[in-house]
Amino acid sequence: MTWNPSRLLGVLAVALLCVPVAAGAATRQQELDKLLTQYHQLRQFNGAALVANEKGIVLKKAYGQANFEWNVPNTPDTKFRIASMTKQFTAMVILQLVAEGKLKLDDTLVSALPDYRKDTGSRITITHLLNHTSGIPNYTSAPDFFPKVSRNPYAVADFVKQFASGDLEFEPGSKFAYSNSGYYLLGAIIERVTGKTYAQAVQERIFTPLGMKDSGYDVAATVLPKRASGYELTPGGYANAAYLDMSLPYAAGSLYSTVEDLYRWDRALYENKLLPEALKQKMFTPGLENYGLGLSMDPLPLNDGKTVLATIGHSGGINGFSSRIYRVPEGREVVILLDNTSRGDKLRELSAGLLGVLHGIAPKAPRQGIRELLSMRLSQEPIAKTVAHYRELKATKPDAYDFSDSELNSLGYDLLRKGRAADAVEIFKLNVEMFPKVGNVYDSLGEAYLAVGDRDQARVNYRKAVELDPKNTNAAAVLQKLGETSGQPATKAVP
Repeated sequence: MTWNPSRLLGVLAVALLCVPVAAGAATRQQELDKLLTQYHQLRQFNGAALVANEKGIVLKKAYGQANFEWNVPNTPDTKFRIASMTKQFTAMVILQLVAEGKLKLDDTLVSALPDYRKDTGSRITITHLLNHTSGIPNYTSAPDFFPKVSRNPYAVADFVKQFASGDLEFEPGSKFAYSNSGYYLLGAIIERVTGKTYAQAVQERIFTPLGMKDSGYDVAATVLPKRASGYELTPGGYANAAYLDMSLPYAAGSLYSTVEDLYRWDRALYENKLLPEALKQKMFTPGLENYGLGLSMDPLPLNDGKTVLATIGHSGGINGFSSRIYRVPEGREVVILLDNTSRGDKLRELSAGLLGVLHGIAPKAPRQGIRELLSMRLSQEPIAKTVAHYRELKATKPDAYDFSDSELNSLGYDLLRKGRAADAVEIFKLNVEMFPKVGNVYDSLGEAYLAVGDRDQARVNYRKAVELDPKNTNAAAVLQKLGETSGQPATKAVP
């Protein structure tokens, strides 16, 4: 065989053209890994991550431990509870039943579940349940749910009657209020229509067809290989998360998965394997508060202060676990983050940094949260000294720590959970002082005042929360319970 010089030159030219592309991909991968490593070193991310674009996976890597007690590392195929990311799968099964003519989106709740209470169920449609406009109170928002209910198993019908049949907070369709109760009811509807358990329906209709072999309904008793344990970060280090019976999150949040399986799900949504195009687009059509059907259309600003990506996705948070998926359809980009140390507070900014790398935008390096530093001090000194230390650091080292309102808010709720309501009041008061234009901080202060029995101050702060954020139904609903009819019911952030 003789060499063809012109052909050889062509091959060399193609090879040279490929070098910068490969080098660029390697550089992006290094930048993504560097950012994730920085977050992990600050204990702001511990789990598995996957980042991809239209060409495929750019980075797939795990960080930290799946089990701290046995020093078992996370891997890309570690299974994590995905919490409210479950909702997109519940919505998909419902829409499949619509496509098959077994349900209609405008069917009433009482027609889909004949045993449901007629006075409210006749006014609520399947669509209202899917897009969180039903007005049904969110069972996880009940103040005694986690301490008194969350460890106990319930049959679906019993749970519906006791925890998902409350009086409506507003007329269905008129407002948005995130409701796990609505998605619990969708699970019950799936079981009644299919004659199968919710777990079986999701497995047969989604996971098996897509080859999602490492996804399923999480049952604590099952011996599940490569399942991550859930933790929370405390001043003394990591602690095991509180037990939660997984019959309770149900169709609102009981699934587990891996970053690899969720990537298969992401790619399938660009095709029509699971659902006809018209119905699939209904999932992606934003309604109130940019929420579609089981998915949120969330504009995500990147770190250059100019670029805002149109994303489709969902977040999730459950005892010990946090999750995020951001899909950017325009470039077929996706970021999938699964964490087993309850660091949902950092996943949005981390996602923005990772997507920024794909767009050639330098990400901001994470900073240590002021919450962690103050938590350690609060275990050793009076609240007044901790507040004084915060003021000193804010004045002298404003760029050394993350001083955002969410940091103090998280610290305040940590104190509430520990029964230190009076100290929580002081932390929330400090947050109101530092962020007087943020409605949510007044909402939190109102909750702390209720915990110490000061209903008058609670009313004052809940009123301010509604004044600054008319969409905050949580504050308005509490005001109604406190005897006030003013305010517009809305909700706090989507979990």
